[in-house]
Amino acid sequence: MTPAPAPEVLSAPLAVEFPFTRSLGPVQSAFLTGLRERTVLGVRTADGRVLVPPVEYDPVTAEEIRDLVEVGTAGTVTTWAWNPAPRRGQPLTTPFAWALVRLDGADTALLHALDAPGPDAVRTGMRVRVRWAAERTGAITDIACFEPYESEPDPRGAPHDGEFADPVRGIVAPARLDYVYSPGRAQSRYIAALAGRRTVGERCPSCRKVYVPPRGACPTCGVATDEQVEVGPRGTVTTFCIVNIKAKNLDIEVPYVYAHIALDGADLALHGRIGGIPYDQVRMGLRVEPVWTEGGRYPDHYRPTGEPDADYDTYKELL
Repeated sequence: MTPAPAPEVLSAPLAVEFPFTRSLGPVQSAFLTGLRERTVLGVRTADGRVLVPPVEYDPVTAEEIRDLVEVGTAGTVTTWAWNPAPRRGQPLTTPFAWALVRLDGADTALLHALDAPGPDAVRTGMRVRVRWAAERTGAITDIACFEPYESEPDPRGAPHDGEFADPVRGIVAPARLDYVYSPGRAQSRYIAALAGRRTVGERCPSCRKVYVPPRGACPTCGVATDEQVEVGPRGTVTTFCIVNIKAKNLDIEVPYVYAHIALDGADLALHGRIGGIPYDQVRMGLRVEPVWTEGGRYPDHYRPTGEPDADYDTYKELL
């Protein structure tokens, strides 16, 4: 007998990305504004240590600290690791070292890139200096990197009032995670069914609950699931939120509604966008059905079916 061919191993590149916006207190504001002006500031703790990068609370006593100190732009490598293959968004596009550099006048080390021709050119204890970015905006990237620099250490640190013209009050830090996702057996069946505009879950042999999307195992009983069950296509909105902030690269006008939808026959609610109804008319218990676009691999959104709302008791366990 000829064995059945092994199932195709699915995989797809995925990226999770969002901008993180935060305001700055007086210490961080002075530090980042100082970088824009080619000045590196630290903060002095109650026991006399100078911390770079500065923090707003003493790590020993937890007391607020604002005693700013200007430190040098040259320093000493305390430890390092070679990066032979820089990734997107890293400080340099050629191989470099990640280094902890204790700047002159500081008692702690700053992590940044060190531009060197190779790992043999890097050593603990070597002297380096800041290479400033050509254009500076008030961010850690105003330090383009460190570079080798022969000089004698200068431990002096001068007090600084932290006052600069047009101080930086807030930053936007982009966060991104790139990875390759490979679904398991259960997810692969689920994706294959969606290609045929069907939604398939799996039933737990113990508690008999049907999970959509399937997970390959019951999260309650801890046993493997294998029995496939087709659910939906209609379902009930169990809870929802109104989205008022437009996401990057998402071509959907705000406000819109994102909801948990319990498909008929499922014991787990899945996520979906609600359309075909004003956002302020979406409600718990609303009966909905999927809307597919031409060539779509999954429902584009869910719209009202026109049926009476579901009774709360029919979906309260799925909230």
